Amino acid sequence: MLESIKCSASGAYYLRGQWVPADAQAPAALAAAGVTAEQAGQAYKGTMAYGILTAHNTSGSDRDLRIRFDAMASHDITFVGIIQTARASGLEKFPIPYVLTNCHNSLCAVGGTINEDDHRFGLSAAKKYGGIFVPPHMAVIHQYMRERFAGCGKMILGSDSHTRYGALGTMAIGEGGGELAKQLLGRTYDVARPGVVAICLTGALPAGCGPHDVAIALVGELFKSGYVKNKVMEFVGPGIASLRQDTRNAIDAMTTETTCLSSIWETDEKTRQFLTVHGRAGDYKPLHPADLAYYDGVVSVDLSKIRPMIALPMHPSNAFPIEELNANLKDILHECEENVQKLVGRSDVKLDLCSKIENGRLRVDQGVIAGCAGGLFDSIYEAASILKGHTGGCGDYALSVYPGSQPIMMELNRTGVLTDLMASGATIRTAFCGPCFGAGDVPANGALSIRHTTRNFPSREGSKPGSGQLAGVALMDARSIAATTANGGILTPATEVDYDPTVPEYHYDPSSYEARVYQGFGHGDYDALLKLGPNIKDWPEIAPLGDNLLLKVASYITDPVTTTDELIPSGETSSYRSNPLGLAEFTLSRKDPAYVGRAKAVQAEEAARRAGQGDAALLAKIRAVPGCEALTWDDVQLASTIFAVKPGDGSAREQAASCQRVLGAGANIVNEYATKRYRSNLINWGMLPFQLNGAAPFGLGDYILIPHVREALKGDLQNIPAYVLGEEMKPFALYMAPLTSDEREILADGCLINYYKH
Repeated sequence: MLESIKCSASGAYYLRGQWVPADAQAPAALAAAGVTAEQAGQAYKGTMAYGILTAHNTSGSDRDLRIRFDAMASHDITFVGIIQTARASGLEKFPIPYVLTNCHNSLCAVGGTINEDDHRFGLSAAKKYGGIFVPPHMAVIHQYMRERFAGCGKMILGSDSHTRYGALGTMAIGEGGGELAKQLLGRTYDVARPGVVAICLTGALPAGCGPHDVAIALVGELFKSGYVKNKVMEFVGPGIASLRQDTRNAIDAMTTETTCLSSIWETDEKTRQFLTVHGRAGDYKPLHPADLAYYDGVVSVDLSKIRPMIALPMHPSNAFPIEELNANLKDILHECEENVQKLVGRSDVKLDLCSKIENGRLRVDQGVIAGCAGGLFDSIYEAASILKGHTGGCGDYALSVYPGSQPIMMELNRTGVLTDLMASGATIRTAFCGPCFGAGDVPANGALSIRHTTRNFPSREGSKPGSGQLAGVALMDARSIAATTANGGILTPATEVDYDPTVPEYHYDPSSYEARVYQGFGHGDYDALLKLGPNIKDWPEIAPLGDNLLLKVASYITDPVTTTDELIPSGETSSYRSNPLGLAEFTLSRKDPAYVGRAKAVQAEEAARRAGQGDAALLAKIRAVPGCEALTWDDVQLASTIFAVKPGDGSAREQAASCQRVLGAGANIVNEYATKRYRSNLINWGMLPFQLNGAAPFGLGDYILIPHVREALKGDLQNIPAYVLGEEMKPFALYMAPLTSDEREILADGCLINYYKH
């Protein structure tokens, strides 16, 4: 555990700024402070999160919430599918502000005209249904929402996992497209009231440390333990006052990587100033916990002890202080190489990091500062201050900088920062999420890139291990990236350089938005036609759930965690985002290239069954299951499934589920789901989210019968009989975590679209 971060072993009461551990001594300590037992029992209502959730809850219950959001946001990887889903379900108009950004435009000719076709579709949808359309290169999704929509006490839903505006007093949640479609159709976001964990900040950051140093340290401590999984991270404490607003925003963007549900921060005059500068002073109000509040845990962060951090390939939680890495280079890099090898699963493709050690220091090949975490004014300004008078040289190393929005770009231009950066050899790009998802600044084979971006998952930088290409990304703060650049690409923490960290007052110029962003909320042309490019396809017909389900295991993944990037790769594949069948061809392509063929074979078996040509020998095995003696092929539905230990870490992209579904998948079987959003995506696409205790009694290619599955869906879901149909029949049990009544019906109907038609 890092010296700067400590996690409590139990919950705690926040009592007028002091902490009372929720242990055996708590009742006496609270009573001595004048707190009654009844007040203590209601203390969970004292969090900021509880107040905001309650204000947006329509259920009448503070346990089972039905949330309506104030606004929504999607980028161009997801908005076509969301609108197509909502259209097929009866969409008439956008009932709340819905922002369609185009920051994931892949800037390439993959698939011909289809990227810009998607953008044209988005603009036509904004005009028809009353939406807000942000053209390519104007802003990354989350910076636009910070500048134009986040406000104290609000809630925003986004179809991107890094939908996080807690530092501006907004509880924001990143979910799959199905949840946004529900909001467009006037339905609610249904969730059990989440737990709340306090992140108590004290002290102040040393010079040379920035938001990514705090964020990487937090992710390193919290991800693997699951300490905040599906909970709300509530930032409190005197240390908040020491952080500039941009620093808070950038830390907050990374809370996603802890697998928390959402985040919220105390607000103050710096928050008011940010909103005032952006022309929205009325969206400010002070947010603080009540005098008495209960938290499910407390993470204490001493900002003064934070040091420059690095998250080595290939996960943001693979975190080390740069000083520690430099002191133990060979050992740490060798262990990283071995872990990468296990993730890649190939003996012929290796990431050789140890060869990059020169005279006891690590040489990196590329630097990138970009996106919703790195492309903020303060970070770029400080990076330029460190670089002034220095250059990365004219060798292999290169630095690129992507300001997060046109207004940030304009202010960097006004202050001369862009000129300084370019004079140091850095190249300046427009607002684009490419370096974060594999469509920009793809490193060379074998290269190591250091990036102030949000993720460094396998192949997220664009490499293709299946084609013999493998590169690595290490996450770092912009300040240490600049220090490394000034040192010619030799890894250097910014605390080792002397520079002026002063950042001037920010001036916001909205003229670029006023000139180009389409503002259509509330006045759609509801009879207008959508502009459909040749690659934009409707969702294929999906059958409802059968009475009895026969699953065939089409992929069997034993990695500790399977990311959504492995389920459906990012990068150039996103060019097919609006073509469900076209995109499905890439499903698991980097993790299990044979999956698509296996899934299609099961799909063909199901088509044969429907045509009255089911396999007689397989039916005989089904009839050997107790209670199934009289079943015919008319009674049994065939579908594929995947087994994975813990899938779903990472992106909110619903395609991780929908691509399996359009290939005929009917379920996932797992030990644990890494995130709520992936499980929700499965449900919204009609895929049963099965879980399994212990080792799987089946393997790749095995058939699994779940008899009377529609009836089981109506029960308590805790002991669902299943049978492996091998040489010998093997009974075992599956279960599902609690489902709402709507979720049960969605699964029975086969998908969200069918549910709304029903």
